[in-house]
Amino acid sequence: MIGILGGTFDPIHLGHLRPALDCLESLRLDQVRFIPLNVAVHRPQPATPATLRLAMLEAAIANQPEFVADTRELERPGGSFSYDTLQSLRAELGVQVPICLLVGGDAFRGFLDWYRPHEILTLAHLVVMHRPGVGGRLEPGLQTLYAQHGCAGPHALRDRPAGGILFQEVTQVAIASTRIRALIRQGLSPRYLVPDPVLDIIREAGLYGPVAGIKAEH
Repeated sequence: MIGILGGTFDPIHLGHLRPALDCLESLRLDQVRFIPLNVAVHRPQPATPATLRLAMLEAAIANQPEFVADTRELERPGGSFSYDTLQSLRAELGVQVPICLLVGGDAFRGFLDWYRPHEILTLAHLVVMHRPGVGGRLEPGLQTLYAQHGCAGPHALRDRPAGGILFQEVTQVAIASTRIRALIRQGLSPRYLVPDPVLDIIREAGLYGPVAGIKAEH
């Protein structure tokens, strides 16, 4: 069983990595594939070239063997739709491997506005990551969807390749890529929000700020 986590990763940060690790361990996933998008559909376009976003991703996950950088969306022209990505993964992995699409609570609230959401559930499970103790009433459309597809626990995801919705508690660190970019524009350090190898790339490439980089830290 594999997990899929998509995003701009501009830059990748601990708010991406820790929940992914929680899912890896709690769901007993064989791997988590991080898939940086090419052309955003529901959010602003990434400001950083794909090569640098991928370099930061690869640096961030280098010491976690079960974390894998997957470049299929970067290699595919046009909008980066989850449905197309999952179809591509199914063609690669076959129809029997359980696939878990990892999404945050905000993304799930907009799920019915995604491209072909019901077809997505024929290709993968949906794992909604949320911090412990936080719940919320779902809008009627999502209530109906959950009534049809809700799972009692991680074990239910292994019984079939797709079609389940599971709410999974994860450690959530209140970090956003927009905040990291804003700090850098102000000449402040994002250390302890991103892995040090990512910070090194940001500094060396002079990303996110009008200056040539962030001052070296000791």
